[in-house]
Amino acid sequence: MSGNNEEVRINKYIASSGLCSRREADRLIEEGKVTINGVTAEPGAKVMSSDTVSVMGKTVIPEESMLYIALNKPLGITCTTDTRDPSNIIDFLGFDERIFPIGRLDKNSSGLILLTNDGSVVNKLLRAENGHEKEYKVTVDKPIDGGFVKAMEGGVPVLDQITLPCRVIPESTRTFRIVLHQGLNRQIRRMCEYLGYRVIRLKRIRFMNIDLGKLEPGEWRKLDRREITELLNN
Repeated sequence: MSGNNEEVRINKYIASSGLCSRREADRLIEEGKVTINGVTAEPGAKVMSSDTVSVMGKTVIPEESMLYIALNKPLGITCTTDTRDPSNIIDFLGFDERIFPIGRLDKNSSGLILLTNDGSVVNKLLRAENGHEKEYKVTVDKPIDGGFVKAMEGGVPVLDQITLPCRVIPESTRTFRIVLHQGLNRQIRRMCEYLGYRVIRLKRIRFMNIDLGKLEPGEWRKLDRREITELLNN
């Protein structure tokens, strides 16, 4: 299947995900273990690429039906689909089909950003954003100490609220990794500013189960099936 809305039989759809054969898919359907958009599937039902198919509560995606990529966003690229912005991420990638960034990464920050042509996944992940781990590597303008780490981890005032508890792992006198479970606007920069520090470099190195790995700035790769499945079922 491609990313269009051509109908396909549910057993073929499941089989094309690599989960099982068509015959096994038929058995799962007959046992009521398959849903389409949350409704128990009937034998012989047809689905489109825009539908959500789950087997025993786990979402399945057919081969080549959707595009999920990990990009190492360079500095200066804006995570917007507005092509009137000359620095927009869509023109930077130059894909033929419409693709959406999952969340945001500041123009002056670099690192991992996920993109997909599956709009329903974008909305799902963003609705639950506060529960998803995001890890960053940060360099600040002066040495950090135990007081800085404790304050960051405990929460500081940002945008009229106290940030959720997080994890800070010092790597050198001025560099640390931070693992967040929320995504307030310019959160890390604001947290550091509150404590009297200025961020010099900020790079996201992980989003949930997806690592930046060895991608160079501007490089991207397709997520593998294991990564997609784990991403969709978190």
